[in-house]
Amino acid sequence: MADVLILIPARMASTRLPGKPLAEIAGEPMIVHVLRRAQAAEIGPVVVATDSPAIVAAVEKSGGRAVMTRADHSSGSDRIFEALGKVDPGRGAKIIVNVQGDLPTLAPCQIAAALGPLADEAVDIATLAAEITKATDRSNPNVVKVVGTPVAPSRLRALYFSRAAVPAGDGPLYHHIGLYAFRRSALERFVKLPPSPLEQREKLEQLRALEAGMRIDVAIVDTVPLGVDTPADLATARAMLENSEDRGRMTDDR
Repeated sequence: MADVLILIPARMASTRLPGKPLAEIAGEPMIVHVLRRAQAAEIGPVVVATDSPAIVAAVEKSGGRAVMTRADHSSGSDRIFEALGKVDPGRGAKIIVNVQGDLPTLAPCQIAAALGPLADEAVDIATLAAEITKATDRSNPNVVKVVGTPVAPSRLRALYFSRAAVPAGDGPLYHHIGLYAFRRSALERFVKLPPSPLEQREKLEQLRALEAGMRIDVAIVDTVPLGVDTPADLATARAMLENSEDRGRMTDDR
């Protein structure tokens, strides 16, 4: 798709797992696993945006493309916006997909699914969620929940994001997956907004968009990819991706 660009922000200074983009998983750096899954989605070119020459070298060694960005960005959104100006100065890309660099088990079909809500011209930003099936995840503050109203099969209009177990009462809760597809104009607007009160309270950047009146719709998918934030997560990712069946499933999930 000529008007779609996938950008993967990756920085070395992770607090809980320093240098994690280059952590080895099944013989390759984690960032390369994410890069290849994004490429397998076949929705547009893929570029890694980083603050590290070592990450650039690893990506280029694998045959991918990476660009250097400033080290002082406070968020992945800011980093990809800088990269966008370098990668696409002619403004050909109309949809920018932000794929986190710590999702080595992300299915390519899920990246493509994030584009679905943007078929609706009223939607500014699209993202993903999956129904929570593990009881302990409902109250886990590290599992971000999205509250939304159904607008189509397997699609919600987001009303709120929270670390709390919301909404109350009977019914499903949805685990937000931190992958975003922005209209270019929405990304340009978003990065110029100041941090919002609810964003600062919940420590969730996407609330800034909602508080500014931007519309976020959510595609519901079947599973939550593993996010690697800790040494324990890294061990889990290694166990998953060193399994030949899981590695083969990447192609099947396209």
